[in-house]
Amino acid sequence: MISKNKLKELSVYKQQKRCEEASVFVVEGVKMCNEALAANAPIRVVCATNSWLSQHPNLPNQAEIYEIEQDNLSRISNMSAPNEVWMLLDRNLSNFPKGNKLTLAIDHLQDPGNIGTIIRTADWFGVRRIVCSADTVSCYNSKVVQSTMGGIFRTEILYTDLPSYLGNCGLPVFGALLDGENIWSGHNSLWLPAEGAVLVVGNESRGISTEVQLHITHRVTIPNLGGTAESLNASVACAILIAQLLQPSISN
Repeated sequence: MISKNKLKELSVYKQQKRCEEASVFVVEGVKMCNEALAANAPIRVVCATNSWLSQHPNLPNQAEIYEIEQDNLSRISNMSAPNEVWMLLDRNLSNFPKGNKLTLAIDHLQDPGNIGTIIRTADWFGVRRIVCSADTVSCYNSKVVQSTMGGIFRTEILYTDLPSYLGNCGLPVFGALLDGENIWSGHNSLWLPAEGAVLVVGNESRGISTEVQLHITHRVTIPNLGGTAESLNASVACAILIAQLLQPSISN
């Protein structure tokens, strides 16, 4: 059974700053922790109920494993209703599955739910690389991690100077802008090129920054058929654009 001292030691990881300093992140709940195991993620610590541990006898040898009462999970959990198991993982995720040739570029998104949903959407469509601007919310934020529904273990996520990356990637760059071409115009120029492409997702309120717009080679727009809503949610727009770019492979 886990000691009080160990609980106190692990409780510091409720703070994002402490996770950043130790280059770790927290995964919680049966669904997400099972995803971590399936992906052979680098697990440091497992705290779980006797029931969960009895169902998972072959945990990684390098992990510290502690049995914990359900009531004590709240001392280390960020969830309002902790669910059986909590894990602490290293951030050096690797061995991502093979995907298609589309890369997502995220420009200054700040909402954890949006980022998590975008990672989950990328996972669904087989997009295995996401490149984020340095000021985008961390993919290891606890809310982001949980909302990826396991996609974080199957998607390479990098943080860098986005204009510089786009300027040197050597690929067509798609971005949704009001003066862009209707994505449903039927032109095959709006499909994923054979060499691959980058799709830019802009900030929730300001869209794609001026610096990043300079590197967009294919300006596209999602028509506002209702004519009343001011804008689309960033993660919804991302899903629509991915589906359009991958249309030939989806239809086949």
